[in-house]
Amino acid sequence: MLYPSIDSLMNKIDSKYSLVTIAAKRARQLQDKEEGILEKYVSQKFVGKALEEIDAERLRMVPVKESKE
Repeated sequence: MLYPSIDSLMNKIDSKYSLVTIAAKRARQLQDKEEGILEKYVSQKFVGKALEEIDAERLRMVPVKESKE
């Protein structure tokens, strides 16, 4: 069984595209020797750690306001 589950993650982030984008960016940061946000992780891989941070609501998507031109 996958942890965290996709159902749990989809309750936190509105689309699968956004979920993948956020997780990939955070995984790259973790790979580049950035410290983890959580005290303990279940996963050993960077993408898994990023998904755990999203599930723990330590990472979230902040919408960018469109500029008026």
